[in-house]
Amino acid sequence: MSTVADKLAKKSSSKTSAKQVRLRLVYVDFWSAVKLSFLTAVALAIVTVVSVFLIFTVLQTTNLLGKLDEIVMAFSSGTFSLNEFLNLPQVMAFAAIVAILNLIVITVLGAVIAGIYNMMVKVTGGLLVGFTSN
Repeated sequence: MSTVADKLAKKSSSKTSAKQVRLRLVYVDFWSAVKLSFLTAVALAIVTVVSVFLIFTVLQTTNLLGKLDEIVMAFSSGTFSLNEFLNLPQVMAFAAIVAILNLIVITVLGAVIAGIYNMMVKVTGGLLVGFTSN
């Protein structure tokens, strides 16, 4: 006599065959790569500006910049002050310049990598990617 538990055990022990598909990536669209790298660069630029602002405000509120300014003035005999150079508008302008330069570099780098990959595919045949259904 077979019970329901025996029937369920038989069903669970039989393995279902997982379908496998292997595809070859032989072309990366140039403009899609540029758009994706641009959007990634925009996100990174926003993160850069916000993180610089947060770090500067934390350093300002903990008075760490004031203590560092005292140390620098002691070494420079009072001729050089960090507070002249490290104020919020100048720090944020520097962060914006770095973010814009990163935006340009990352966008161009994405385009160059897409072009190199498309040329490399002619030699190597592309990247083999496998997918399964489990």
